[in-house]
Amino acid sequence: MKSVRLRLLLLALLPLSVLMPLMLILAMTRWNADYDAVLIAKVDSDLRIAEQYLGHLQTGTANSMLNLAQSTAFQAALNDGSEAVNRLLESRRQQLQLDFLEYLPLAELEGPQQKWPVIRTAATGQLASEIDIFSSDDLSLLSPALQERANITLIETEAAAPTTRKVEDRGMVVHTAAPVIMPGHNGVLRGGLLLNRNLDFIDTLNALVYLSDEDGGNRQGTATLFLEDTRVSTNVRLFEDVRALGTRVSAVVRRVVLEEGRTWLNRAFVVNDWYISGYLPLTDSFGERVGMLYVGFLEAPYMAAKSEAYWTIVGAFLMVLALSAPLFLWLAKGIFSPLERMTVTMKRVERGDLTARNGDVGSRDEIGQVASHLDTLLDQLQDRDQKLREWAGELNARVDQRTAELRAANQKLEDTYKQLVMSEKLASIGEITAGVAHEINNPVAVIQGNVDVMRMTLGPGAAEVKTELDLIDNQVMRIGAIVSKLLQFARPSEFGTFKESVDIANVVTDCLVLVDHVLSKHNIVVDGHFDVAPAVRIDPGELQQVIINLVINAAQAMKETGTLTLTLKAEERDGTPGACLTVADSGPGISEDHISEVFNPFYTTKPGEGTGLGLSISQTLIQHAGGIITVRNREEGGAAFAIWLPERRD
Repeated sequence: MKSVRLRLLLLALLPLSVLMPLMLILAMTRWNADYDAVLIAKVDSDLRIAEQYLGHLQTGTANSMLNLAQSTAFQAALNDGSEAVNRLLESRRQQLQLDFLEYLPLAELEGPQQKWPVIRTAATGQLASEIDIFSSDDLSLLSPALQERANITLIETEAAAPTTRKVEDRGMVVHTAAPVIMPGHNGVLRGGLLLNRNLDFIDTLNALVYLSDEDGGNRQGTATLFLEDTRVSTNVRLFEDVRALGTRVSAVVRRVVLEEGRTWLNRAFVVNDWYISGYLPLTDSFGERVGMLYVGFLEAPYMAAKSEAYWTIVGAFLMVLALSAPLFLWLAKGIFSPLERMTVTMKRVERGDLTARNGDVGSRDEIGQVASHLDTLLDQLQDRDQKLREWAGELNARVDQRTAELRAANQKLEDTYKQLVMSEKLASIGEITAGVAHEINNPVAVIQGNVDVMRMTLGPGAAEVKTELDLIDNQVMRIGAIVSKLLQFARPSEFGTFKESVDIANVVTDCLVLVDHVLSKHNIVVDGHFDVAPAVRIDPGELQQVIINLVINAAQAMKETGTLTLTLKAEERDGTPGACLTVADSGPGISEDHISEVFNPFYTTKPGEGTGLGLSISQTLIQHAGGIITVRNREEGGAAFAIWLPERRD
């Protein structure tokens, strides 16, 4: 009953142990995807805030400079001379927290200054503010301090794109220009904010994005400004108090953002940890992608929360499963106990105890009715067993008597059959031996004797005719093979008297060697067609006896001359695979009136020459091996005997 108990337990727990985990896996997969989508949406929102802050910085700087360019104070300073202009611009530069601020008259707009699109735009009367990349020479023209501040040593970074550069000396600048249009004074007011090492800018951006979170600032967020793929302003820490300036972004992020111009919203490895990251490409006034704006927060806290949720769900499921199995077994005890009692009863009956009964199983349901009905059947079985035992005694006595009679009759039949087989076999051997004795024995003795005399007479000179002598020896050996096959046929008990795996083609070849003199005497041509056929299981001596009998009969039927056709092929009968050998002659065939009698004992077409038992014995031998032998007349003339034997089974 353990198997039934197990099956019932599986049937009850299958929905809980299989379907429920599948549903949990699907739900957790969906929840995981939604959870990741929320994180990506959050970092996308953070990136938009950072982008708006950078845009607001550019717009605010541009509007402040435009107000200054249109102010009466600036007009008055222009009227007072260059010293007054310089004092005013220095004061306003500090107020606007710019790194440089200068006035460029239209007449002086030439040379390097003319290359900047923002200056050319302002010269046409329009306000312009862009992010531009200043070379080290450009910064030195403005201020050596700016040149020094922009200089950052590159730090080798894992997974970054290979580079031969050691230092980043360019500067990323919020480059703004406002038109100055006043009576007697036309020009451009130009200012800029260097973002390299601008920690106030990056910390303010980080505080704006993360410290104002609705979650109380629990996200461990970071912000970074990249010049191409190098961090020039960041609050990402390389060590506890060291910012990761000079480290570089991974090659895959560089390719997606800088080369392909797409925004990166995914997890990424930042310096020394994994972050949910957003990278936005930045373009300069020339329309070229020159850097990236990055925001991101640590992935680890969210992965820990996700893992904790997973294990909580798995633990709850295992607890439910552990509580459900014992509860189910306790509830199912009323089913298991009667079934187990019936199993014990049936085992006792199998061991021969017909008095075993279930008795009262304590249940009145369908199982209790089955137990009661089983007891009733066992009562009937016990009564019938007793009657059968009484009848068996009488029947055994009669069977013993009839068996003794049948055994005696069967012994007589076996003795008679063996005598018939031996008679037919001796007849066949006698016919073959007559030719063999004339063709083999005397010539062999003469040939072998003369060869020996030749060798002794020639002595060393025999080497010159060694090839011819060896050829004679080979022919003598061939004659010995013929004799060997003849002996194997005449005395099969010396070569095997049991069924074995037999290749019919090999047996046919041996038989042709034995009957070669008969075929030669009648000038009969042998036409063989041997396809690949499976091996069969039969006594090879018996099969040889059948084939030789059929071949000799065919030769005698053709008399003077003719063609003996031997065909071997694989053939399936009644779904059983096997091999079929057909022995066909070109003689007159068998009369239709007598074709059904050829396998009858003592039937012969050659009165006075044979016993009439050859085909009858052949049929018995083939049937004993599980095969069939049949005969038919061919349309082109002659008779065809077919021997079918089943394929050998290991």
